[in-house]
Amino acid sequence: MTVSKVLDGVRVLDFGRYIAGPCCGMMLADLGADVIRIEKIDGSEDRFTSPVGEGGDGEESVGSGYLHLNRNKRGLTLNPMKPEGREIVKKLVASADVVIANLPTDTLTAMGLDYDSLREIKEDIILTTVSAFSSVGPYSDRVGFDGVAAAMSGMMHLSGHEVEPMKAHTPWVDFGTASAATIGTLSALLHHRATGEGQRVEGSLLGTALLFNNAALIEQYMIQSDRVGSGNRGQTAGPVDAFKCKDDWIIVQAVGQPIYERWARLMGEDYWLEDPKFKDDLARGDNGVEISERMQKWCEDKTRDEAIAILSEARIPTGHIYKPADTLTDPQVLGGDFLQEVDYPGTPKPALMSKLHVRLSKTPADIRMRAPTLGEHTDEVMHELGYDDAAIAELREKRVV
Repeated sequence: MTVSKVLDGVRVLDFGRYIAGPCCGMMLADLGADVIRIEKIDGSEDRFTSPVGEGGDGEESVGSGYLHLNRNKRGLTLNPMKPEGREIVKKLVASADVVIANLPTDTLTAMGLDYDSLREIKEDIILTTVSAFSSVGPYSDRVGFDGVAAAMSGMMHLSGHEVEPMKAHTPWVDFGTASAATIGTLSALLHHRATGEGQRVEGSLLGTALLFNNAALIEQYMIQSDRVGSGNRGQTAGPVDAFKCKDDWIIVQAVGQPIYERWARLMGEDYWLEDPKFKDDLARGDNGVEISERMQKWCEDKTRDEAIAILSEARIPTGHIYKPADTLTDPQVLGGDFLQEVDYPGTPKPALMSKLHVRLSKTPADIRMRAPTLGEHTDEVMHELGYDDAAIAELREKRVV
């Protein structure tokens, strides 16, 4: 039995690049939308970033990020700056419900993808854009990536050490912004179903970073805490840190009085419950160096697995600090229905792909098809727009598609 999808019948044009825009398109595709990835004739930059194989015919390589961010999409190559390309864009927009673009405002306008131009083609279109700093404010014309927004939010300062800020390896701002853009697009689609109106949905990297780091900013604004970086050690509870066992590292996060009391009993020392400098989470964060030193001493004569077993039995949040190779062998990662193998031409093995990070019992998201090879569905989409084989061949000769 075929299970209906939340977004069956919704068509999305994905002009996104790199992470935030394509990831939004991926989430909508996982939920059932017909998403068409539209990219440069020779392939867009994100197709080749962090290559894991030579790719299909006509591809110089294929990147790991491209594989998972463009699954469930059809692929169309197009030059929208040529007159014939502009006409194709108009026909595409007329057939679509949503346009996604994480491009600078002047580029959107030059391509005819700004909201006013789109509304001239289709009054009820939904335009979802992602920018570095938003369309409002003195930095609205600047370009930027995930790390720039994370740095401006205060995260790099707090996550680093007193003498050196430290960025996160994973581009969490990009993925957070993609999730926000997806929520916004789904909200706009609900509004459209109720009223018939389209609208513009706007996400920004800086907005995401400020939201995710907001508690630290509120604290600074209200009580001028002026915190400095403390690396892995938490600043508002304890013990919260990374600890070295006999063979490997673990992380411990004792947040809240009940968990701290369980930790203190595990240490077997009344001192941790009697001394007022450990009276609450904030005090324990202020005195986290001493707490971390005690926890480190406890870990030194135990293996990682022994420490995790004891801490888990005591109901203290803990876990392995894995290398990516370790993550791929963890029984919960492999047994929790998080991952799916997906083939792609010209790669040494299938990609082990993470499924959508939310589960729906009635209308589940799924991975139905791999990411498209370069221009794989160009003829198919062009036929749907009314072009015959001769016209497509002529446009291909002119490098319009």
